Amino acid sequence: MSTVTPEKKYYLLASASLIALLLLCICWEWFLAPLRPGGSWMVLKTLPLLIPLRGVLKRDNYTMQWSSMLIWLYFTEGIVRAYSDRSSLSVALALAEVGLSILFFIAVILYLRPLKKAAKALAKVNAAKAAEQ
Repeated sequence: MSTVTPEKKYYLLASASLIALLLLCICWEWFLAPLRPGGSWMVLKTLPLLIPLRGVLKRDNYTMQWSSMLIWLYFTEGIVRAYSDRSSLSVALALAEVGLSILFFIAVILYLRPLKKAAKALAKVNAAKAAEQ
């Protein structure tokens, strides 16, 4: 029986929340509650989410780091639309966008935390070795 490490859980959570956010944004702007009937060009807001998708799925630490900053654009849009949209469905979708953005951010931070600690410890050891020479 294999055990799932905490890092793998956080990676899976980050991947799932990014994919869910991508699908939510497409469905929202295409047919669930678009700004204009029949869909809107706002569906293009999903394109920036496609950029980090491959790196996140491949566990690329650099991509995980910068995508944790990109996600705040979707958090902000969700907050603005939750307070400004009139449709209750659109407000619910905006709150889901906020929740998925926060979930992604937390999962990425928790995934990267042990890696960052290990890198700092290694840098400290290397600095001590360099100081001895």
